[in-house]
Amino acid sequence: MSFIHHTTLTPTKLELLTTWLPAQPWYRGKAGARPELEKSGGFRLDDPEGEVGIEFMAATDTSGAQPVTYHVPFTYRDAPVPGADAALIGTAEHGVLGKRWVYDGTRDPVLVAQLFALFLGEAEPQMQSTSDTPDPSVIARFDGPATTTALASTTVTDDPSGTHLVVESASGGRRLAIRIHRALQPGQDSTEQPPLGHVTAGWPLPDGTTARAVFATMHHARP
Repeated sequence: MSFIHHTTLTPTKLELLTTWLPAQPWYRGKAGARPELEKSGGFRLDDPEGEVGIEFMAATDTSGAQPVTYHVPFTYRDAPVPGADAALIGTAEHGVLGKRWVYDGTRDPVLVAQLFALFLGEAEPQMQSTSDTPDPSVIARFDGPATTTALASTTVTDDPSGTHLVVESASGGRRLAIRIHRALQPGQDSTEQPPLGHVTAGWPLPDGTTARAVFATMHHARP
């Protein structure tokens, strides 16, 4: 069970994203523009081993004509992951835990495994800023064939529509595709092609209402 320390992080996660976000193929801002980011919401998952921090953040860029809310899965580690330099968003100094290596979680096997478990109902979403508190507003559904949470492999690609993961289960070699929705679409609780499963969550708006969108969907992987 992860413990949330209410302390400083230098640089902040939003400061790290200000540099990293415009370099991603799914970024909606103009080339060369500097995003103006606000933390909007999100949720966490626990690492069963208690070693890796896992967060799914919604961050809103207000620099353009219309605000865009991005979904960024993070992992936080106490040491660099060998061979994962391309997935590193940056490093930051935590006021309690010391130096943290902050990764794009779609490339971190611990986050991918727990997201898969969330789809299958075997991981419980947690409040973003409160220790040991489930977040019932996060809804996960899976209508596919029975499978296990153990994964044998994962491949990841990015394109302008988002991030795409193909996971292969360790049992039977079943291949499934997970799409990480990066630019969140409020009010969108489904996709044109009905998915095998989805994860939806909400975030508060300045007017006091709550937006809700699909954060991730699961589909059959193409042959």
